[in-house]
Amino acid sequence: MPEKFTRDKAEPSTRSGVLFIDKPAGLTSHDVVARTRRIAGTRKVGHAGTLDPMATGLLVLGVNASTRLLTYVVGLDKEYLATIRLGVATTTDDAEGEVVSVAPSGAVEGLIAADIRSQVEALTGDIEQTPSSVSAIKVDGQRAYALVRSGVEVKLKARPVTVSEFEVVDERAATTADGAQVVELEVRVVCSSGTYIRALGRDLGAALGVGGHLTALRRTRIGPFRVDEAADLETVIVADALEAPATTASRLFETLELTAQQSIDLGHGKRLELGDTAPDARGPVAAIAPDGRLVGLVSVASGRAQTLVNFPPDQQSGADARSAGGDS
Repeated sequence: MPEKFTRDKAEPSTRSGVLFIDKPAGLTSHDVVARTRRIAGTRKVGHAGTLDPMATGLLVLGVNASTRLLTYVVGLDKEYLATIRLGVATTTDDAEGEVVSVAPSGAVEGLIAADIRSQVEALTGDIEQTPSSVSAIKVDGQRAYALVRSGVEVKLKARPVTVSEFEVVDERAATTADGAQVVELEVRVVCSSGTYIRALGRDLGAALGVGGHLTALRRTRIGPFRVDEAADLETVIVADALEAPATTASRLFETLELTAQQSIDLGHGKRLELGDTAPDARGPVAAIAPDGRLVGLVSVASGRAQTLVNFPPDQQSGADARSAGGDS
């Protein structure tokens, strides 16, 4: 890891919260987690949604008990800004791979903007997508990228994904360092979890008959969380940047304001009788104590609340919740 990201290990901490980091290029998501563990003083750190080393942008981390919230973040829709280079295909479908094909002279220059947009539309909506062979998908217990790097040929199955928005923001002609004529597309993509933007670039290039790959990728949003609220990895002070579990949960779910006694009962695993006026909830509900602490996530049906996930007070005190709170 680059020296500029080295920082002395913090004192052990049980402080819980959610941390938004703007991941720089060149680091893996695991690198970011490892550094956060060191400066936060706890090994209980996880992330929701891997970013490739080449990619930048929003990485959502859970610290201590808040790792329990990550399950509900992973599946949220995501927004990306990306650069697709048409005219060159690579082994990895991005700029880190070896070139496997270059479009013949004149092929890229002959591309028509209307044809590009037509193929973009064909890759929008509910589609079947074959992930890149160097993805983190497991094959027989091993990561696909590890198998590929060891010389094993990997063929992954297509899977359904949803690309709700695929917009060409800018289009320009360019020349690579090797003298190849290419077209650079700046695109914005909103998609379901599990969608590979590299694969969109690859498939767009293939559909146009010239090949394509990704040269830049930035994740700008995961569900309600945006990159403009993320901290810089080099300078972040974790204790100051943590968003309280109650704040994050309130952004994700409906909330249930508890009484002091209800907070105690729910913490002990008891069902709460809310009465006939309590509407059923389709998903988890964030149960909030009077002091602002997240007691747990509950299901609400037939006037009863039952715990789905507990957030024990020894992991996140009410005082910590208030001091760690962020804007919602």
